[in-house]
Amino acid sequence: MNRRLGYGLLLLAGLLTAASGAVRGFVFAPLSGSYFEVPLDVLIAQGLLVAAVGFAAYGGYLLVFGFVAARTTNKRRLHDLRNVLRFVFIAAAVVGVLAVATRQYVGLLFSLGIVGFAVTFALQQPLFSLIGWFYIMVKRPYQVGDRVSIEGSKGDVVEVDFLVTTLWEINGELVSSHQPSGRIITLPNSVVLSSHVHNYSWEGFPFVWNELTVQVAFETDLEFARELMVEEADDYLGDRMAERIEAYRERLAETPVELEVRDRPSVNVVQQESWVELRLRYLVHPRQGSRVRNELYERILARMNDNPDRVAFPVSRSR
Repeated sequence: MNRRLGYGLLLLAGLLTAASGAVRGFVFAPLSGSYFEVPLDVLIAQGLLVAAVGFAAYGGYLLVFGFVAARTTNKRRLHDLRNVLRFVFIAAAVVGVLAVATRQYVGLLFSLGIVGFAVTFALQQPLFSLIGWFYIMVKRPYQVGDRVSIEGSKGDVVEVDFLVTTLWEINGELVSSHQPSGRIITLPNSVVLSSHVHNYSWEGFPFVWNELTVQVAFETDLEFARELMVEEADDYLGDRMAERIEAYRERLAETPVELEVRDRPSVNVVQQESWVELRLRYLVHPRQGSRVRNELYERILARMNDNPDRVAFPVSRSR
């Protein structure tokens, strides 16, 4: 559909160009006269050319985007390519329309430089956002589909336009535990130039470390409880975590950072005032964090309740 529409618009642009030439090449009695001291036939011919440039730009965009879309299966990359093509064809159309309307093809470049200098001061924030869009396209701190946190806003990126980034909010004031709130957040792209961007699911390694904390009493057999938690996590996660760790190590090998990374889940022990915290550490996809934590907690709690002689839970102690 888009391809046929693109060819149709290009054909229409060609017909309008031919009509413009016909208006200029022939003298028609109804076109005699002037409008604001501009001959009417010249005004109509220029208007036809302006329309032809606009239709040609849009038709060319549809054809090029259709060609790219047919050969790209990655939705994230297709979104970025669409925005880049839109920007290129819109810029080309604006320059073409101004050149046709003014008939100053060389002087237009100098005029655009002067006007651009003035616009820089008048539209600083939109320009900064446009620069931010270029930065996002080149450096890719995030892309569509990533889960990010920017300036206190957290969500999944659903749109990266020329000026703004749109997030589907998670957490926020309405919900917790990394659940969607149903609201959208719109951020200017300029924030990436001056703020921290936390990407939880970037394309190179879309996983994060999670912790599940269980509080037990001092009387607990800590070694048994730790092994129990690791067994349940290992049984639940299977070999998926080991595969992800291998990818994690490959990414680390590309950097000067040296870290000790375990293949399997581990448990850290933290002593509190009246209890001990066992913190299970494991690797998970950020969108599966709440579900995995809930299922692991149920499995671990059931196992601990089956061994009351070795695992005790803290109770309130009066002083």
